[in-house]
Amino acid sequence: MPSLARWRCWRSPGLSVCSVTYKDVLGKTVSKSRRGTATGAASTVGAAAVLIYGALLSVGWIDRMSLVIGGLLLAGGLWMTGAALFTTLKEEPGATEGGGNPIQSFRDNFKLLGDDTQLRRFILTRGLLISTALAPPFMVALGTDTDAADQMFGGLGLLVIASAGAGLLSSYVWGRLADRSSRKVLILTAAAATLALLATLGLNAAGVLQDVWALPLVLFVLMIAYQGVRLGRSTHLVDMASQENRAAYTALSNTIIGTLLILGGAFSIVAHMAGEAAVLGLLALMSALAIPVAYGLEEVQAD
Repeated sequence: MPSLARWRCWRSPGLSVCSVTYKDVLGKTVSKSRRGTATGAASTVGAAAVLIYGALLSVGWIDRMSLVIGGLLLAGGLWMTGAALFTTLKEEPGATEGGGNPIQSFRDNFKLLGDDTQLRRFILTRGLLISTALAPPFMVALGTDTDAADQMFGGLGLLVIASAGAGLLSSYVWGRLADRSSRKVLILTAAAATLALLATLGLNAAGVLQDVWALPLVLFVLMIAYQGVRLGRSTHLVDMASQENRAAYTALSNTIIGTLLILGGAFSIVAHMAGEAAVLGLLALMSALAIPVAYGLEEVQAD
């Protein structure tokens, strides 16, 4: 299912801009010891609504195409509502030097990689942990045996349910833990993702991955890890950076990770040539390598 396998490989320009501005505003409006909790609480509320949507998409009680279109319209309305709410925030002033030459700013941002060892290590950790974002479609493809259309909608529904359920149950907890040590959250989530992917391969080798309980279980564990990665990396970046360089750090990190996600589409070629199990093996290796890399991050919440 190539289209589902690439569902996380593309980011819209609007989403990228939102990521940069959100982290900048978060750092200016929420104190350092509460940023993870605030993000986790918001994720929990959103996950509850998405869980209902995923269930409807999976069971097929409503025409799925109408449900998808309705979901897109609702999402657009929520974006506009969020924009209106952001206008009411009172933020502390940050960098005020004004706009600059975009090419020069691009070069200056990349120079940060040479100046900040911790930034390089953080981006490397985040780059390795894109495995948690890329793995779910390949897990669904490996663990389902249906025609393309049913696999597309049924698999998408399963992904939405697993992601929303994991977010509902774990986001607030990950956020609280990230406020204490985002470094340890990244280490724990990397280990959990590695175990989930290895368990998927083990269940597939045993011939039980297509059992009714197996795929939802390992997918749910992986999505819990993914939620931890999201909360851990966001909190770590915001707490690691200052008001002056937070936007630059976020933009640089998103540019590099966005490029890696696009290149991650090559895993579909690997899956076509060697099978989904080979891809999941590579992604498990990436998750495992993230553990020692994240171990070298500083405890930024201790500052």
